[in-house]
Amino acid sequence: MKALKVGLLGIGTVGSGVFTVLTRNQEEIVRRTGRGIEINMVADLDTARASAVVGTSAQVVNDARAVIANPDIDVVIELIGGYGIAKALVLEAIAAGKHVVTANKALLAVHGDEIFAAAAKARNGQGVMVLFEAAVAGGIPIIKTLREGLTANRIQWVAGIINGTTNFILSEMRDKGLDFATVLKQAQALGYAEADPTFDIEGVDAAHKATLMSAMAFGIPVQFDKAYVEGITKLGAEDIKYAEQLGYRIKLLGISKRVSAGIELRVHPTLIPTKRLIANVEGAMNAVMVQGDAVGTTLYYGKGAGSEPTASAVVADLVDIARMSGHASQATPVLAFQPASVQAAPILPIGQVVTSYYLRMRVSDEAGVLAKVTGILAEAGISIDALIQHEAKDGENQTDLIILTHDCVEATMDKALHKVETLSSVLGRVVKIRKEELA
Repeated sequence: MKALKVGLLGIGTVGSGVFTVLTRNQEEIVRRTGRGIEINMVADLDTARASAVVGTSAQVVNDARAVIANPDIDVVIELIGGYGIAKALVLEAIAAGKHVVTANKALLAVHGDEIFAAAAKARNGQGVMVLFEAAVAGGIPIIKTLREGLTANRIQWVAGIINGTTNFILSEMRDKGLDFATVLKQAQALGYAEADPTFDIEGVDAAHKATLMSAMAFGIPVQFDKAYVEGITKLGAEDIKYAEQLGYRIKLLGISKRVSAGIELRVHPTLIPTKRLIANVEGAMNAVMVQGDAVGTTLYYGKGAGSEPTASAVVADLVDIARMSGHASQATPVLAFQPASVQAAPILPIGQVVTSYYLRMRVSDEAGVLAKVTGILAEAGISIDALIQHEAKDGENQTDLIILTHDCVEATMDKALHKVETLSSVLGRVVKIRKEELA
């Protein structure tokens, strides 16, 4: 069988990893697929860099559209990133009858429905494949797990550490007791964080990935615009310390959950019991938990970024296409459910979400403060799970009050905290962090 011919758009960190992995493991890949997979064309504005990577084994051009226009190319790999030119090129590749492999979670989270619909109509209705294993959690095969491995299950929830930058920052804050700003500078110096880390630290990158996992877990359209997104920039070192004392660790989680009123889709810092395996995922590593009705809880762990881990996922998608002999009709549905069965479901606003909470408030060291605070919570129907009230340090007349609550509706909690913050003995805003048992 003739080799699958591939055109690569962008040969930066991941693109060079794809070329390296394909070259090094070509014999193994042929044994698995029954055919070779060859990168025949590479498009990159830096043609000198591209030529240095691929040598004479592939044609190097500076125009991505030249790759798309080549009738010999079967698959286009998009590794440019972003929403702009990448979207145009992906849609042009689909219109030209090419299968597409991409690591572009932002593009798919925002424009995925349009892209998947175009792919289904391509080739006069025969369709082309759009695969994106590398878009979520790097080398961890979580997309294939949701699309294929857990298809016998009614998925109940998915929760993941799916951004290595923020996990590295939170791990360093906990280990060394440093504040956020200090650790962010260290992460940038070590290359874990970009010069502009906004997408990572504000939770946007994790929300892109959670949106894709939610669509595949529950058979709904991609709806990034409805996700609740909260980053880690406001976390204090004291909250990480107090959480540890209470038997929890704070992680930035992407969470999607099926509830009676619809689907929860949210990204935010979360207290997780230290005894959970996912709470012990440190550094830049990723992990995803999936709860299915038949299988129970499963955990997937590994490198969420990097040249070869991400390339591993890209090449796995190429192998799937090679095995299908290019026929999209034989492929597993792109969002795991048959296209006609992908149904819109309401995404709950954060005010309707039910969860439990960690609360930290700075209070005056005077009699009756605890009674006033707990009285307001009790009046709102919010029950307390645990409480820490530290003694004031010598010479100070204020201290921290830490409360863990049982489950309640977020809007109810917010209303109660507004009352708490009006107390003269409560000094400033109350810190509120959601808590998930993941049991």
